Amino acid sequence: MKRTTKIEWAHHTFNPWLGCQHVSPGCENCYAETLANRFNKVTWGPGQERKRTSTKYWAKPGKWDREAKEEGVPHRVFCASMADVFDNNSPPGAREDLWDLIHNTPHLLWLILTKRPQNIREGLPDNWPDGFDHVWLGITAEDQQEYDRRWPVLAPLPATVKFISYEPAIGPLTLKRHTQKPDWLIWGGESGQNPRPLDTSWARSITQECLQAGIPVFGKQWGTYANNLLVTEKAIETHTAKLLDPPENGKGGAVLDGRLHRQFPAQHQEHQTRPQPPTGRLPLPSGAPNQEQETNP
Repeated sequence: MKRTTKIEWAHHTFNPWLGCQHVSPGCENCYAETLANRFNKVTWGPGQERKRTSTKYWAKPGKWDREAKEEGVPHRVFCASMADVFDNNSPPGAREDLWDLIHNTPHLLWLILTKRPQNIREGLPDNWPDGFDHVWLGITAEDQQEYDRRWPVLAPLPATVKFISYEPAIGPLTLKRHTQKPDWLIWGGESGQNPRPLDTSWARSITQECLQAGIPVFGKQWGTYANNLLVTEKAIETHTAKLLDPPENGKGGAVLDGRLHRQFPAQHQEHQTRPQPPTGRLPLPSGAPNQEQETNP
């Protein structure tokens, strides 16, 4: 299966349009805004144009769908990495065209992530009633405040999978305040320029909570090696940490207490990966854990 994105939990990304604006503290160092500014694609911010992507680009999901059908394995598509599907300022007709595209690509798993759950109900297509089997709905929750604000809005909505992206994690998070729990959780630290720190205790706590509750958890990245627990807790030099928990695992690595947590909801689990030794050929320093990749049973 050919991946066209470096985002660890997806095979592809698709952006029906480009452009967004800050809506909460997690947006402060927005990577999408940085990319848009670097390549002069679109101006970020309220009242700015959301620019629809090209017809040629819109043909890509059809190609991915045909490949997924031939392979017999669904491809996960993150929508949208450079926009928000439920942005009120979306280009006229673009969201309706997106739902048609999604409906016509049933061999893809569409993972739609938003910071605007209050707009989801109005933005769903008329034929949604119980949700599409191949569409997952998720919210970003960078800390407890945003989880408590956004999750109660998403939780009652019909969807095959409802998930949380706890990234960039900028504060501690627990799921215990709400009776209904998500079907999946991703955690990750902030990367890029001037990243805010991810405390290792936050990642450890939410991972343990998910495992105890039977919620699949995906450790995406520490964001920077300054956050990596091999550095913060084991006092291992950064260059050695990069060998033991390489960037291929995620930006800044992603190993937590000797395990690379890469779980998905059980019905969509990929081929199970056996425990892996560290990529580096150097012997483990004293106190450095063995690395294993954990997937669903």
